[in-house]
Amino acid sequence: MDFQLRPATQHDLEQILAIYNHEILTGTANWNDQAKSLETYTQWFEQLQQDQYPMWIAYDPMLQRVAGYAYYAAFRSISGYKHTVEHSVFISSEYKRRGLGKTLMNQIIELAIAQGFHIMLGAIDSENKASIVLHERLGFIQTGYLPQVGQKFGQWRDLVFMQRQLDEA
Repeated sequence: MDFQLRPATQHDLEQILAIYNHEILTGTANWNDQAKSLETYTQWFEQLQQDQYPMWIAYDPMLQRVAGYAYYAAFRSISGYKHTVEHSVFISSEYKRRGLGKTLMNQIIELAIAQGFHIMLGAIDSENKASIVLHERLGFIQTGYLPQVGQKFGQWRDLVFMQRQLDEA
């Protein structure tokens, strides 16, 4: 199956939000416990665009729907972190294990390099082995392990920080 890779637009947000909210309600890749409204998500997306951070989607032209998406944004708002970004990638459950995560990750890594960022970080639930392996294959290394820093579904969750250097500095 061929997918189109392109920047996300406002028209994609309902489908992107459906993927995100599904993960919030059923998975542990995101530790939010409340689904987001389209209005809240749209405001966040507009701010992401205003700050010149990209969001890319993998689009299934046959079924005319978003199969997955990835983006990055500021790691922290403190100026000393301005050369570091944190990314997220989410794939709709029907499209997992087709290489879309890797494809989207490669796209945003290239964009972050082009924008001159130094480090890209990922914060991953420690039990998300598929994501950890994907990141390792893309040159990320584990640089942090934070036990029991979050909760989801009444269980304490451990967080793994993985990072990749994007430049020669």
